Amino acid sequence: MLRPLAKPALALAGTLALAGCSNSDAATATYPTWHNTEINAVSRMAAAGGVVTTTAMKPDGALETISLDLAGGKKLWAHPATMAGRLPGMGVSAPALVETAKGSTIVALDPARKGRWNATLVAREARTGKQKWTRPIHSTFGPQRCGPYVCLSEHTATAGARVVVLDPDTGELKWKLPGIAEVEWSDRERVLMLRLAKNPMIESYDLKTGKLQWQQPIEQALGPGIDMSGGWAFGATGDDLIGYVAPYTNPKTKKVSTFGLFSVKIGDGTINWMRPSVVRVYPSGSPGFAPVVRPVDRQGAYGGFARLDSGTGRVVGQITAADVPGSGWWLAFPNRMDKLGFLKHDHQGSTFDLATGKPVPVEEQRGWSFCVTDPKPLPLRGQAPGFYSTAALCEYDLATGKRIADAAAPPSWFTGSQLGWRLWRDEKGGVHATNDRTATAPGMYG
Repeated sequence: MLRPLAKPALALAGTLALAGCSNSDAATATYPTWHNTEINAVSRMAAAGGVVTTTAMKPDGALETISLDLAGGKKLWAHPATMAGRLPGMGVSAPALVETAKGSTIVALDPARKGRWNATLVAREARTGKQKWTRPIHSTFGPQRCGPYVCLSEHTATAGARVVVLDPDTGELKWKLPGIAEVEWSDRERVLMLRLAKNPMIESYDLKTGKLQWQQPIEQALGPGIDMSGGWAFGATGDDLIGYVAPYTNPKTKKVSTFGLFSVKIGDGTINWMRPSVVRVYPSGSPGFAPVVRPVDRQGAYGGFARLDSGTGRVVGQITAADVPGSGWWLAFPNRMDKLGFLKHDHQGSTFDLATGKPVPVEEQRGWSFCVTDPKPLPLRGQAPGFYSTAALCEYDLATGKRIADAAAPPSWFTGSQLGWRLWRDEKGGVHATNDRTATAPGMYG
């Protein structure tokens, strides 16, 4: 999942590798499509069991957990939400949505119900909102689905930090492990976690027993000097997990941490390939689907842009550093990412064919880019400052640099697809969906 420890998507885009857009996978009248513009979604979204869930912000800055009907977008219920111990650069946490034989459950953080606790983890029936169970919380990065269970890093602000694995129907503790970890992939038998420690690792656990199956230090893939403070992102393709670790400049030493892209086998943790010293550009696809990167040399100079094959790590299209225009641009991609464009707002941009690296006429070229390039922190009530909503994309005419007024759905590399549905938020937080029956795949936010 996408996890930049900075302004979501934009901080790294501004300082490392300004990014791009793409022509849409248009939603047509033959596809079920809906729009709910009555809420302001600020987190990612999850879909399962006929519902969509997200964290939204009310006009007064309060957070709430929302449940929507997947088929039509109607709001089913809402309950107050909060965050306790989550780092601002991680973005607003989304609820966990888990589907079991007993139905779908939404697990989220409510404001504290007892004085000595900072929040309450609450599980509710996904469609009705009926409460199933609660768990008092001191501090956490938020709940996550891990196969048929809920995984939760708790007490994250204390020396007793641990990960607990809970039954979504009853809240029963299945197993636990010390330290802080984040779920990066799971199925019904296995969960892959990023262990956030001095020597960060990817670890695989048996979901039923909690038995460690394998572990792979990230330094083994990218080299020594890893610091996760710059952010990270993961995505899966087939039998592999692709990870990205962003660079971080230590304010005391001024040294830049090790960074890059790598792939490991989900089955045994074997390293498939590695691409050290490349930065991920924004917006772009999940690392597990159409990663786009820019190399950086030892002196900190940026090269051109390259799209990689997530299965092999090989370059499938690129343009050279010499072709990169001066400044004042944002990258742009068509829906298949076969071209790369430089969008200049209200001015003519340029476009290149990724396969050949040659320039192509910019007339009639369209692309998707961030609707807002200087986002403001969310005015959240009772939360630490510095949280940003997930980014929204708008479509532009690259020949004029102007926004397309009648744009359809953003491209699938951005939205991803869940159960044939593609979900996204607009720049005002409205939730949109189209069921174009695309295969389940990760999007920019995992």
